Amino acid sequence: MTTEITVDAAVDPDDDVQTTILAEDHRSPTFAELGVDAAIVAALEADGKTHTFAIQELTLPLALAGSDLIGQARTGMGKTYGFGVPLLHRLVHAADFGLRQPDGTPRALVIVPTRELCVQVYEDLQVAAKGVRVTTADGADRPLALTAIYGGRPYESQIAELQSGVDVVVGTPGRLLDLAQQGHLVLGKVQILVLDEADEMLDLGFLPDIERIMGALPTPRQTMLFSATMPGPIVTLARTFLTQPTHIRAEQANDSAVHERTTQYVYRAHALDKAELVARILQADGRGATMIFTRTKRTAQKVADDLAERGFSVGAVHGDLGQVAREKALGKFRDGTIDVLVATDVAARGIDIDDVTHVINYQCPDDDKTYVHRIGRTGRAGRTGIAITLVDWDELHRWALIDKALGLGMPEAAETYSTSAHLSEELGIPASATGRIGRPAGTSSVDRQQARREREARSDRPARNRRRTRGGGSGENAADGQSGGSAPTAGDSGAQTAEGGASRPRRRRRRRSGGKPAGDGAASSAPATGTAE
Repeated sequence: MTTEITVDAAVDPDDDVQTTILAEDHRSPTFAELGVDAAIVAALEADGKTHTFAIQELTLPLALAGSDLIGQARTGMGKTYGFGVPLLHRLVHAADFGLRQPDGTPRALVIVPTRELCVQVYEDLQVAAKGVRVTTADGADRPLALTAIYGGRPYESQIAELQSGVDVVVGTPGRLLDLAQQGHLVLGKVQILVLDEADEMLDLGFLPDIERIMGALPTPRQTMLFSATMPGPIVTLARTFLTQPTHIRAEQANDSAVHERTTQYVYRAHALDKAELVARILQADGRGATMIFTRTKRTAQKVADDLAERGFSVGAVHGDLGQVAREKALGKFRDGTIDVLVATDVAARGIDIDDVTHVINYQCPDDDKTYVHRIGRTGRAGRTGIAITLVDWDELHRWALIDKALGLGMPEAAETYSTSAHLSEELGIPASATGRIGRPAGTSSVDRQQARREREARSDRPARNRRRTRGGGSGENAADGQSGGSAPTAGDSGAQTAEGGASRPRRRRRRRSGGKPAGDGAASSAPATGTAE
């Protein structure tokens, strides 16, 4: 496939650009061929990464030389190693680049918009830094140290890691600023800065925090900014804080805003049939790891619970869950313990998993940008994927706007039900598929046997013979052959028992409208009050 790489020495996207078209038989260079440190190369090879992607091929030579740059590519194009590999290489060979030797304070800072992306970038850098060692100012040899700083976790452990000494800090703006203001994070010695997913940080309102952090950093320094898009405020940020940056855009030739490697389907679905429809889609041929997107936290949890009840291995990521629960669900999704992840748009920002085969929009996205972000979870790193959007009747106008903005050519969503023939044909759903694949996920056979025994024990208990007594009590022991009114039992409500004598139920006396009492038909000598008791 032809790859188009645009290199622009200016920041303004309206300036003239120089475009280079690589031939279809172009062979991407390896990390070793680009001069990356041998220990980093070995660590990447151990993880199955040898050749570079287009964005990495263009950014590495510039980044290794210490130049400021702007890397622009869609999600899933390999941007993390586009800045991570040269960052690690320069820290290992600090003396060759005029960088200071390790002294326990951060030498490199990577700012990301979300907790999930923070963990993802941190783990990716750990992969590349495995076995990599640095030499401190006093000549000691130690592993290169990284840490992740983000909200939702206790301050104490993060402060302890900073105090123990780190080389690279990956963090979210809010927590970084908090720790810097408290004096635990030293920003004045940072020599390499990376802003990852800058446009998302803008969307989430972090631009003021980023400007405050960057204002506390020393100059000169190397700054690399990576973003999928370049809106005006990001261009202004680059002009303010970057020094003569080179703007690099790498993408497949003739790519539209959405991935050409992702096959897209849109169906008009009824709200009451969506759960059944999704359950059948999850049984499609070739279906692997799948992400399902919803607009609300409540819907996300409801969908996850429903799919678990139907027997699917599913997890949820949304704002109502604690950070530990979110990380646990993501960890299970990454290692394959679960193969379905239900998420809201905000919670899914920064989830970077390459082998997602299907994306299902359970609810129509709010706009075209959200749609592109959602389906960008599949068709990554050269793979193909399938994106399915379910549009309810009241969402048809929203879908029409998305289709028009992106030029998808699918303005009309076909009316579709879980039993529709065209659904099974297009997605490869077996004719034998139903809305349930087994017992509810997460319940063991031991649990099910115990529950069955408890149900059987309850059903074997003799039914209690509850009989009303004349006094209004529930005589549970009245099965002894006595009439309900002749011998009240201990269960009678309001029974009075005289010491050494017999007990009898207290009868409630009602008065007729004329004032005469009515009970057993006997007249009462008590005067009528004219009021009902």
